[in-house]
Amino acid sequence: MSKILIVEDEEAIAELEKDYLELSGFEVEIEKKGDMGLKHALEGDIDLLILDLMLPEVDGFEICRQIRDKKDIPVIMVSAKKDDIDKIRGLGLGADDYMTKPFSPSELVARVKAHLARYERLIHTNMRVNDIVEIRGIKIDKTARRVWINGEEKNFTTKEFDLLTFLAENPNRVFTKEELFREIWDMESIGDIATVTVHIKKIREKVEFDTAKPQYIETIWGVGYRFKV
Repeated sequence: MSKILIVEDEEAIAELEKDYLELSGFEVEIEKKGDMGLKHALEGDIDLLILDLMLPEVDGFEICRQIRDKKDIPVIMVSAKKDDIDKIRGLGLGADDYMTKPFSPSELVARVKAHLARYERLIHTNMRVNDIVEIRGIKIDKTARRVWINGEEKNFTTKEFDLLTFLAENPNRVFTKEELFREIWDMESIGDIATVTVHIKKIREKVEFDTAKPQYIETIWGVGYRFKV
């Protein structure tokens, strides 16, 4: 049974989310304060984190940042704030999804199931030993899920790694944001394709010498992106 941690200071919302998730077969725990939520997330054995942004003691952004330094579990941010800048910041810190309140509990359950299914496939995929992709100074070890740029190892979140690997394995082919979203996030009807743009930006910051003049991941204006070899 997958274990889910909800960090939410609004008790009514947290309990409603908990009820729906438990009815779907998940084990759910709630923390109401940011500092306790962070401690629980770092030290507990959880499979997915549902994280509110506006929390007492420690906000959701800081929790997400610290979680990403230690763990690769799926993180779904939720907030009443509708500003794109908050969504971009949250996704940039490594969140896998961002939901704006109010939302239906059934949609939350659908997203939780989709992210957990994707994560399970990733960690249980049987890949051959030393499955390596190397292109012009980029070395991707698919088995160990590690990346080196000109000999220097860089840290990538789960989705950043998946997106970089997919593009590198399909060089010179242009993909739309919608195609990349379906391929990497495995969700067609839910989510926000702006997630793709944010992750491409984060990847470029790690692999490109000059992000203003990318040498690897090109933007094809009006279409999408391609990995150039």
